[in-house]
Parts: sequence; C-alpha cells; structure tokens
Amino acid sequence: VAMAATSRVMRAVRVFEFGGPEVLKLQSDVLVPTPKENQVLIKVHACGVNPVETYIRSGTYARKPALPYTPGSDVSGVIEGVGEHVTAFKKGDRVFTLETVSGGYAEYAVAAANRVFPLPDKLDFRQGAALGVPYFTAYRALFQKGCAKAGETVLVHGASGGVGLAACQIARACGLKVLGTAGTEEGMNVILRNGAHQAFNHRDPNYIERIKECTGPRGVDIIIEMLSNVNLDADLQLLAHAGRVMVVGCRGRIEINPRDTMSKESSITGVGLFLATEEERHECAMALLDGIEAGWLKPIVGSEYPLEKVAKAHEDIICSSGARGKMVLLL
Repeated sequence: VAMAATSRVMRAVRVFEFGGPEVLKLQSDVLVPTPKENQVLIKVHACGVNPVETYIRSGTYARKPALPYTPGSDVSGVIEGVGEHVTAFKKGDRVFTLETVSGGYAEYAVAAANRVFPLPDKLDFRQGAALGVPYFTAYRALFQKGCAKAGETVLVHGASGGVGLAACQIARACGLKVLGTAGTEEGMNVILRNGAHQAFNHRDPNYIERIKECTGPRGVDIIIEMLSNVNLDADLQLLAHAGRVMVVGCRGRIEINPRDTMSKESSITGVGLFLATEEERHECAMALLDGIEAGWLKPIVGSEYPLEKVAKAHEDIICSSGARGKMVLLL
C-alpha cells in the first residue's frame, strides 16, 4: 500500500556542516520521508553507531554526503509503510537494515527494500541495530575476502567492539581457532564469552609475544584488523605462511616493511562493505539469519544513548577506554 503524502514531522539528527560532535543537531520538525518505489519506511526503534559515521561527520572521509544530512545506517524497527512494487514486507513487520537512504539517527527512515531483512523474534530491537554493519563486515572479512576455513587460526585485533564480537562469534561457529585482543579486563571477558578461545590485553607491552607463544612457530592464518594504523607492522610478524591481514578499520597512516609480506607470501586486503555486490549481501544475510536461528549469533549491545545524547555517543566511540559490544541509539 503506497502511503498518502503526509506532512508529518519527526525528530532527527541533522548535520549542516562538517566538524566535531557538536555539529550533530537534534531537530524536532524534520519531515517524515515518503518511500518511493522499491523502498520501505521504517519506524526506527534503535540505530547502531559506527566509527565510520564519526569520520564522515568530521569531513575527513573519502565519501562526503551532501549537506545537510542525517547520519546512521544500522537501523532496526517496524515497517511503517511501503512504496510501489514492494511485496517482501508489509506494515508491522519487524526488520533491520544496514543501509538507509534518509539516515538512521531519526524516528523514521527510508531504506531500499532489497537492503532490508526480517528481524527474527529471538532478537530485540537493540540487538537488531547491532546486526547490520558489524556482522556483514565480519562475515565479508572472514569469508568473502579472507577465505577463512575451519581449522585455521584467526586473530581478531580489537575484538570487543561491534565488528570484533561479530567476527569472534562467526569464526568460532565456523570451526576456526579464535584469538582476540581487547583493552580492558571486562573487554577480555566479553570476548571469551563470545567465541574466543583466548584473549589478550593489547595494553600489555608484551602482548605480541604472548600471542606468539600461543600460536607457536606456525603463526596466525588470518588477522581481522580494526586499527591498522597502529597494528599493521606487528600483524605482519604474527602471520603464518600465506597468512592474510584483513583491514577493517584505520585511523591514519603507518610505516611497514613490505619484505615482511615476501618472507611469508602474506597479503594485506582492505575490506569495504559498501563495495559488496547484491549476491554477496544476500549471502551474508542468509548466513547470519541461519546463525540467529541456530542460536550462536547473539549481538552484544554495549553503551546505549537516547537521541538527545548523540554528540556524547560520537565522542565516546572514538575516545572511550575500551569497547564492550555495539553502541546504539534508542528511540
């Protein structure tokens, strides 16, 4: 049923200029968007906060949206209306998406119907908001780009955040030996409860040696790297023959010695979820929905913020001392 053109208004976060967290403005008179053909309108219950959203907001990221814009892509909620030709969803369906057209930090968001997936009853909306970018990125890094196989060893560097915990759960369920790093005792415990066989504190000056002791002379087959500008050089020392580093996150430059890749024929691969094809996205979604059904995929929600505290959320995701799950905005 196409929605009648209404001029309802909603609360939404708007960015009118690039800059620090203070440029995030909560407004209460934003028009509710109307879904066009092959789009749906979602009443947002929760929206995930991802580090990339802070880079985009600051204006330093490769992709710059046209101003003004509403940030946010990982949304969970209920279908409020559908555009023409949408048959997969109807009003009242529980859904999640990893990509909105209109922006997720808002009471309503429009998304392309083929980027929206049913949210199983086993998960609440907070968990639904933690599914999209983290789990799709982790699955893509491990399998679509990293060619992970059961029996291999994976090191998840920065394992207590959204993508990290997703990688731990998925890798463990798929038969890999999982090592993870975190920056706090609490973070290490969260990792161990979510699939890691062993956890290491990356604030410990000797933690690289500890990982080497754990893996022995063989090394690590795959590293899922959230902070490559800090860790990439050390990562290359940890790899097994034909090992691969999957670059998921980066906050600057780093110097490495390419010889380290030659001695083991190792590789460094960038992972960009926005480059996934329709088929790859569908493959991710099916694998994740299977995992939810089987019970091993359980998103861990960390800090929660109301929409009013969005600037604080942006500050905390970059500056906090250690993650413990996915950061979400609750509406």
